[in-house]
Amino acid sequence: MLFSEANAKAGVTFPQGFLAAGVKAGIKKSGNLDVAVIYTEKEAAVAGTFTQNAVAAAPVFASKKVVATGTAHAITANAGCANACTGEQGEKDAAAMQKITAKALGCQPLDVIVASTGVIGVNLPMDKMEKGIEQAIKELSADGSVNAGNAIITTDTYSKSCATEIELGGKKVRFGAIAKGSGMIQPNMATMLCFITTDAAIDSKLLQKALSEVVEVSFNMISIDGDMSTNDMAIVMANGAAGNAMITAENEDYETFKATLKAICQGLAKRIASDGEGATKFLTVHVTGTKSFADAKTIGMSVAKSPLVKTAFFGEDPNWGRVICAVGYAGVPMDPEKTVVKFGGIPVYAGGVGAEYDEEELRKVMAEHDIVIDIDMGEGTEEATIWTCDFSYEYVKINGEYHT
Repeated sequence: MLFSEANAKAGVTFPQGFLAAGVKAGIKKSGNLDVAVIYTEKEAAVAGTFTQNAVAAAPVFASKKVVATGTAHAITANAGCANACTGEQGEKDAAAMQKITAKALGCQPLDVIVASTGVIGVNLPMDKMEKGIEQAIKELSADGSVNAGNAIITTDTYSKSCATEIELGGKKVRFGAIAKGSGMIQPNMATMLCFITTDAAIDSKLLQKALSEVVEVSFNMISIDGDMSTNDMAIVMANGAAGNAMITAENEDYETFKATLKAICQGLAKRIASDGEGATKFLTVHVTGTKSFADAKTIGMSVAKSPLVKTAFFGEDPNWGRVICAVGYAGVPMDPEKTVVKFGGIPVYAGGVGAEYDEEELRKVMAEHDIVIDIDMGEGTEEATIWTCDFSYEYVKINGEYHT
């Protein structure tokens, strides 16, 4: 399976039957694109995963109801305002987004997924939203994915997108995606929106099963700052336009479909982590030798969330003591003498003490943008990989001024 850079810009419109658009509605203070619509005239199976934050935003509850029906025709999303902690008015506004979209497209409100991202505690400017949705629908096109992707970003430095083509049952099947996420990332997704489209034919329950399992090893394995957002969601729509035999069982086609979905989600997850607010380093925390996947993930997240670890890597300081400290307080039983820590393949801690290493070689590792932190616990055969980034001065500046 190859991801085509040439088709990456096509994103969510790469699969057959999908159109998209992104417009300026005046919701973002910057005046940039801020309302996106993705549409398939042919009814699509739909699946979704959502934030586990108890203070979930109004569009999360509205979209969960759509996913529960198993089908959808459209996604309408905005940036610049999260519509979170907005009470009954927020619920009415999320429903209005569905109604406005449905009316313009000739479908039902329960056919429309809605998503928002931005500042919490502010009501949506529905006059601007209505005009934006209507304008986006007028501009729907097969070339609209780039604008749609740019309309959902907030502090991201760029919109994340991808596209790929595989074969299922002798038919060419396409996948496309756009995603945003840069801060308030972890655990269990974050200020992250991901919209995936495919022209594969697949049963909605199997689509949900595949997405839920894939998210566990992709979007739920990233951390930028350890904060869980109120608005996260990952949505997949599959309209069946490719004409492959409907996937109704966990057969070979299902496994191929799921593997493709996994590759897409892990690729986007890495790009989100790499584009963390103010990030200068992309860190991969690979934990091996545990008794369970859960143990490996817990240890990896403890390291990935540590401000002391993250600032050390920003300063290119090989302070392995911060890493082993985060391993030790993770809450997973461990034997320090069995644990080995490596930075970029160079052992820095082993046998309960610091390891001897070539300082010049380690300095080169710490100067790289992509750095792997390997942690072998020596207790079992399970493993997990977490993706994160460093904390820079710019991260503090971005978040210190976010509301203003």
